[in-house]
Amino acid sequence: MISHMPPGLIMILAAFLLPVIPHVWRQIYMLGAIALSAYGLFLGAGTHLVWTVLGLDLILYQADTLSLPFAIIFHLAAALNVIYSWHDRDWQQHCASLSYAGAAIAALHAGDLVSLFVWWEATAVTSVFLILASGTERARQAAMRYLLFQVTSGVLLLAGAAILASTSGDIRFTKMDLGDAATWLIFIAFGIKAAFPFLNGWLQDAYPEATPTGTVALSAFTTKLAIYALARGFPGTDILIWIGAAMTALPVFFAVIENDLRRVLAFSLNNQLGFMVVAVGIGTELALNGAVAHAFVHIIYKALLFMSMGAVLHQVGTIKASELGGLYKKMPFTMVCCIIGAMSISAFPLFSGFVAKSLTMSALGDAGIIWAYFVLLFASAGVLEHSGIKIPYFAFFAHDNKIESGEAPIGMRVAMGIAAFLCIGIGVFPSLLYSILPYAVDYHPYDAGHVTSQMQLLIFAMLAFVVLVRLKLYPPEIPSVVLNSDWFYRRLAPMVGLPLLRMIMLVWSGLLHQTRGLVNAIWDRLDRIMHSPLAGPTVSGRAVLVQAGLLTLLLLIAYAAAG
Repeated sequence: MISHMPPGLIMILAAFLLPVIPHVWRQIYMLGAIALSAYGLFLGAGTHLVWTVLGLDLILYQADTLSLPFAIIFHLAAALNVIYSWHDRDWQQHCASLSYAGAAIAALHAGDLVSLFVWWEATAVTSVFLILASGTERARQAAMRYLLFQVTSGVLLLAGAAILASTSGDIRFTKMDLGDAATWLIFIAFGIKAAFPFLNGWLQDAYPEATPTGTVALSAFTTKLAIYALARGFPGTDILIWIGAAMTALPVFFAVIENDLRRVLAFSLNNQLGFMVVAVGIGTELALNGAVAHAFVHIIYKALLFMSMGAVLHQVGTIKASELGGLYKKMPFTMVCCIIGAMSISAFPLFSGFVAKSLTMSALGDAGIIWAYFVLLFASAGVLEHSGIKIPYFAFFAHDNKIESGEAPIGMRVAMGIAAFLCIGIGVFPSLLYSILPYAVDYHPYDAGHVTSQMQLLIFAMLAFVVLVRLKLYPPEIPSVVLNSDWFYRRLAPMVGLPLLRMIMLVWSGLLHQTRGLVNAIWDRLDRIMHSPLAGPTVSGRAVLVQAGLLTLLLLIAYAAAG
């Protein structure tokens, strides 16, 4: 029975029992559900469950070499989130995070677009509760905007699938070529979740408003599911190189001036997604291996960075760079884990980011796309500036605000320790990662050229940071919120739309008032006629009008039926 159930569905079903399980057993139960779901990792490649509905074959459980690494890391991320939230007694968040992870894992194994749509929307509905759990008005508004984007993505995906079903009858989730309305709709649907330029505002808007544990879960699944979908549906699509290059470069400028450190990480997340999108656009085996490897390690080190900032927020109550500093004395373990995450995302040799990012950069060099190579090189230096240096520097070292605090709860520290260990372990033994990639890997990241060029980039980026800080040219930490593409619907739309809406409602109200007055005048006139001496006193005029109207309706129905 279980062997024919899509992985992830077990986690969703298990979430229904969480409200009745005592807190002391809840996390153990969740880890058990995740372990049971992971059975799918051992069933091997192939199609394991197909339902035929209305003449369409719904492939609910399919596995191959592309879904395997994503399934492994999604299960691992779900387990880390359970451990990280061990101290949290809010069963609603546990239900949301477990079912959210389950929906993302089930989506990985969907072999058709309709099944993918079901789990695609399930990730949206379940994850929004992690934002709402913060309980603030800002979080509620951000959650509604987030849900609007996510549901729109699902609607576009369903529309594309419906067009394909009506034209070709084939809804299999396989490689597609851009060229018709259906594939463009699906492409944009994937692009929303992947946070393409001008479709990315929801990410920086919503993720920082979630709870400390909720943000860790959000960082792992939605956007990486989109990278998986692009890798399966649109590998080698040239436009992705342009889109990905823009994604790597543009967020750098916003992250450097942002004050909220979780928003800095959200901009950084968008930047890292760009590397993966570029790799998918190149479409060679080496590039696709690079995209998958980058997604794998990114889930770990980005979760580690969000964990460390979540621990700071949990202990201190703020995550604003302008209000932090000196925490290295009070939270040394969290500080060390944060630095390991920062070195990983910056692609220092012997850390996980280096062995993954090297694949994409080598694939770019092999393809001869020089302009994109230099854009990604600039973006790599920018990553060091805002995530590699800014995050740990302003959180733990910049200045001593005399904050009274202690280390994070034990569950948080255990989860951070595991993630930090994985960041170093993958960096030192990259063959462990390369062995699960979709295509055979004959690649050695630790040659003199790779290591030397990367260290030169990192050293000059660090030097630039020090010079800018010493000359007081580095953007200061100022209490503010930096808007990205969300400016269009958070500022421009209300600024233009509200006056326009008020004018429309004013005109509409006037029309309703005039219409109501006209109808009342006609009604009163007819009522007076019905009550005239010629009409007789036996039946009221209103009753006669109602009866006449009903009789007319019946006559029309009878006439239509006879015709």
